[in-house]
Amino acid sequence: QVRLVESGGGLVQPGRSLRLSCAASGFVFDRYAVSWHRQAPGKERELVAIISRFTNNTDYADSVKGRVIISRDNAKNTAYLQMNSLKPEDTAVYYCRLGLDKWGQGTQVTVSS
Repeated sequence: QVRLVESGGGLVQPGRSLRLSCAASGFVFDRYAVSWHRQAPGKERELVAIISRFTNNTDYADSVKGRVIISRDNAKNTAYLQMNSLKPEDTAVYYCRLGLDKWGQGTQVTVSS
């Protein structure tokens, strides 16, 4: 069965941290780049971070640079998004994507005091 399952979201106060996970099954995980995206209410989905298949080259949206780290563990078929110094404007549903068209169901992140 082909699945991507995000986890780790929740309600957090500004300035705190969260680590999101994206567990893949049914894929040959290391064949794909992995990216994290987010969609806030009333806004379009946007790219947050991306990591390559093997070299672990990464890139980040300007809005999260210096606060977010994307990583992957190919042995565990899992990708991560470590988010630090969270801001209210980081509130969104966060999705992981494998390659260009394989999406998870999303996990809600709410940053509020």
